[in-house]
Parts: sequence; structure tokens; C-alpha cells
Amino acid sequence: MSNTDVRRDLDTSRPHSARMYDYYLGGKDHFPVDKQAAQAVAEAYPGIFTCARENRAFMHRATRVLAEEHGIRQWLDIGTGIPTEPNVHQVAQSVVPEARVVYADNDPLVLKYAERLMRSTPQGRTTYIEADVNDPEALLGAPELAEVLDLSRPVALSLNALMHFITDAADPYGIVNRVMAALPSGSALALSHCTPDFDPPTWEKVTDIYAGAGTPVQFRAQDDVARFFEELDLLDPGVTVGHRWRPTRPLGPEAPTDAQVSLWAGVGIKR
Repeated sequence: MSNTDVRRDLDTSRPHSARMYDYYLGGKDHFPVDKQAAQAVAEAYPGIFTCARENRAFMHRATRVLAEEHGIRQWLDIGTGIPTEPNVHQVAQSVVPEARVVYADNDPLVLKYAERLMRSTPQGRTTYIEADVNDPEALLGAPELAEVLDLSRPVALSLNALMHFITDAADPYGIVNRVMAALPSGSALALSHCTPDFDPPTWEKVTDIYAGAGTPVQFRAQDDVARFFEELDLLDPGVTVGHRWRPTRPLGPEAPTDAQVSLWAGVGIKR
């Protein structure tokens, strides 16, 4: 797809979750309509900027742990979003230069910037595929995936701040189980998920803002997030608030509160 095609396909009349997330992270790849919706979320939930930063930090730590401690050399990152450095492959390849990463998203704006995701080390490999998590069969059957990942060897499935955009009506647990079923023993699931557990009234407002922007969401409680890991062996400390998952330094008085982060996160290994 050319950049002209991408620009034509972009819908700038309605906010998009990936572009709103870019705004939360301080990026520049969003439009006024995205900024307006994101600012409405921030007015209701000022912690959204902390949540977004801690989500990225969890991804960095989980990727490094899987590479260093569990021998993972392949990643499938679904719901990639607009590239924000360091990306999964940069973290993984800083530990193991031969790491291979497939990114998947269905947002034309992400496709526009996908070349940022394909600057691999010479020893490794990365690619980007346009695919929708709601169609796992098509995603798993993409020829680009087969060119980069060897599904007979362990793969880490990375689902960062994605599954709250899949409501129960779309069978989120079935989707994750289908992808994990295609991966061999020793594979991993690294998942983060926004939650209303610490401030239900605020997150009800956030839900309404996203719904009003045309993006249905379902923020889940801890037990519901833990269901994604039912058939896996959870790594310590289990499903916990994002900044509490293996922090690189002790959390002091300046650390964000659980309510500010409002993000459950965990990593599990397939038996």
C-alpha cells in the first residue's frame, strides 16, 4: 500500500484508539479529533498518561525477561499501535540480536509508519502484517508471518493494552486461546489490560468516552484478566498492577498509585 493509499484510507473524522494512545505517550502521530477525545479521557482520568507509560514499561520488562530468562527468540506483537521507541524488536534484539518479531495491526496509520518496525539487526528479522486480532485464522495464515516465525519453536505472544478493545461479544478468551493453540510448548503470553477495579466511576466515564468515539471497550477486573492465563504457568508475581510486575528498582514514595496505573499485567508460559 502506498502512502497515498494510506492517507486516503485514514478516517480523520473520528478518534482512533491507537492515535489517542500516541497522544497519551506524548507522540505527534495523531489528529485534532484524537487529541480532543484523549483530552476528554484525561479530564476524567488524569492517570491515563501514567497508565500509558507504565504499559510501555511493562512491555519492555516482560520482553527482556522472556529473552534473558526463558530463551524466547520470537515474538508476535498484535495491536502494535503507532511505533514508539524502543519497540519490541529493539528490546529483544538488545538481549538476543537474532530475535525475530512479527508486528500486526489493522490501522492504516500504523501501516504508514511500519518501516520503523522493520529496522532489524542483521542477525534478526522483523516484519509488519496488516491483520485484525478478531480474525486469528487469517493472522496466523499470513505468508509474511511464516517467513519470519518458526511456529515449531517457542513464540511470545505480546498483547499490550489490546484486549480491552475486544468485548465479550467478540469472544476475547477464544481469540487468545486460538492463537496460543498455534504456538508450541514453551511459548509465552505477555498481556496488559486496563481495569476499573481501583476507581469504577472514573472508568465508567472513560468507557462512555470511547463508546461515544465509536470504539467499544470492556475494561475488566483482575479475575477476568487472569482468565487469559488459565492454561498457562504464570510467572511471579502473577497478574498484578503493571508497575508492580518485576520493577527494575524498588518502588519508593514517588511511585504511582495503583489507581493511577489501573492496569493489570502478567506473563504466562505454555506447558
